[in-house]
Amino acid sequence: MLTAHHNAVDFVPAIERALPCMRHRGPDEAGSWHDTDAVFGFNRLSIIDIAHSHQPLQWGPEDEPDRYAMTFNGEIYNYVELRKELQDLGYTFNTSGDGEPILVGYHHWGKDVVKHLRGMFGIAIWDTKEKQLFLARDPFGIKPLYYATTDKGTVFASEKKCILEMAPELGLDLSVDYRAVEHYVDLQYVPEPESLHTHIRRLESGCIGTVTQEGVVKQERYFKPQFNVRGVVKGEEQVLFDRIARALEDSVEKHMRADVTVGSFLSGGIDSTAIAALAKRHNPNLLTFTTGFEREGYSEVDVAAESAAAIGVEHIVKIVSPEEYADAIPKIMWYLDDPVADPSLVPLYFVAAEARKHVKVVLSGEGADELFGGYTIYKEPLSLAPFEKIPSPLLKGLRKLSTVLPDGVKGKSLLQRGTTPMEERYYGNARSFSWEQLKRVMPRAKPEWDHRDVTASIYAHSRDMDPVARMQHLDLFTWMRGDILVKADKMTMANSLELRVPFLDREVFAVAETIPHGLKITEGTTKYALRRAMEQIVPAHVLNRRKLGFPVPMRHWLAGDELYGWAQDTINASQTEDYFDKQALLQMLKEHRDGVSDHSRRLWTVLAFMVWHGIFVEKRIVPNIEEREYPVEL
Repeated sequence: MLTAHHNAVDFVPAIERALPCMRHRGPDEAGSWHDTDAVFGFNRLSIIDIAHSHQPLQWGPEDEPDRYAMTFNGEIYNYVELRKELQDLGYTFNTSGDGEPILVGYHHWGKDVVKHLRGMFGIAIWDTKEKQLFLARDPFGIKPLYYATTDKGTVFASEKKCILEMAPELGLDLSVDYRAVEHYVDLQYVPEPESLHTHIRRLESGCIGTVTQEGVVKQERYFKPQFNVRGVVKGEEQVLFDRIARALEDSVEKHMRADVTVGSFLSGGIDSTAIAALAKRHNPNLLTFTTGFEREGYSEVDVAAESAAAIGVEHIVKIVSPEEYADAIPKIMWYLDDPVADPSLVPLYFVAAEARKHVKVVLSGEGADELFGGYTIYKEPLSLAPFEKIPSPLLKGLRKLSTVLPDGVKGKSLLQRGTTPMEERYYGNARSFSWEQLKRVMPRAKPEWDHRDVTASIYAHSRDMDPVARMQHLDLFTWMRGDILVKADKMTMANSLELRVPFLDREVFAVAETIPHGLKITEGTTKYALRRAMEQIVPAHVLNRRKLGFPVPMRHWLAGDELYGWAQDTINASQTEDYFDKQALLQMLKEHRDGVSDHSRRLWTVLAFMVWHGIFVEKRIVPNIEEREYPVEL
């Protein structure tokens, strides 16, 4: 967890104090290791080689035993094949787990070891000979890795709260980053590499990092998704569909590797249903889990139950009440480290808690939309295609016209979107505040810190891609790793449950990146190629069903007795006047209650931040984080 610029032993008490902050990530055992330059601490959730693969893990060649020390969060699904490859090269192993092949591979390949790993990971390796710290994250950012540097040392952790706990010893400045706050309100998540604390950052997805003797973290990107579409010969589409099916089946098989019970989340869509159906082939007694609400229209429980029956699995349901939802918000914000303004993370927390009573690992369908073209907004380039034929001078004139047309005029929205470049128009699925709305509640907001401050560099790498691929590429680096994967990791780990995502596999991506946009968005549907590939795997009632996930009746609750009073109290009590105009927020809440406008997503974004601020900055809110004991094996 730390490399020190002075005597590392002085930081051992701080490491031991910080470890319980993320005991939920590993309640089975805790361990630590140190030399004069580095201190490692680890909480283990035992999944593979339970009896032997303890961490921090040490390894070295015969002439330099214990040269390397490592902490590793995640799973390597090709560890069996990787170990065999390294054994054939003459290396010996002391365990049968998935961690040791990383260390041996690092010794053999150096930093290129990450190109051999198929899995999810946050890795830290200390080389006692070279006095160098190596950090790495998986290609998609499934597992987190925070770090901070002061003149006393460089600290890293899977959760930011551990670094906050060590701030006094490090002399770490814990000021809030206003730019990151504006990015959060604009996007509904904190974009990498930022965190809401100015001096705590994240190693980005698909990157490695080396830490110099001076504590500078040098990042290098090793994963550069391109969506290099090579096209499909007419009449050979089925070959592509079969490749998708084989890649996904192989990925699910590898993701089922564990010495404990593996279950699966199941909603009403094709993604989770495909994963569960494939998992059933490797575990006839598979358990599936879903969640919902009593309010009609905000539950996929019935569809999920129908799917479970069709694929022949035992199904367990958790219904979340508004009271449970409100009571859980403070502790959920604590687990998150930084707020994510996605209401669905609360039911995800509850279904994870339910699943943990029965299993230790679950599979889920995250990533399918980004890889296979699943969001409805990806259809937009089709509707805007005629604008591409309009000469530039005329296009500029039409754009000016769109700004002066009164709101509500038919065609105004289409005209605005069609005459606005994609780089300005599309910044992912998080569309809640317009600039005018943002200025209303956040008077100090700076226009140069809007979404383009985050997306410009990402768009620069996708100029040669087709419009749909550019949107997918952007979402891989924004919405998916900022919202989807953060809530998936944090809400399951809060319950000491490991979540695995077979769609986000390097071999699956190798096929997905070749799908032409005509086989993603076509025949009135999204993810066309995936749906065709899954025709013989998922039940017919799911095959073309619209994705909902775990929908939340937030619009109704904020306008009614369920959450209106809570929202009002949260705004009034919050000490966030430096960021928000609280009177404007209260007026917005009233407008929402009175039906003037649906402000639910905007209100929830600010409310989530206020709860976070009350916990981590004001120290006014103290979440009830209960200690839970789980059996090592399930």
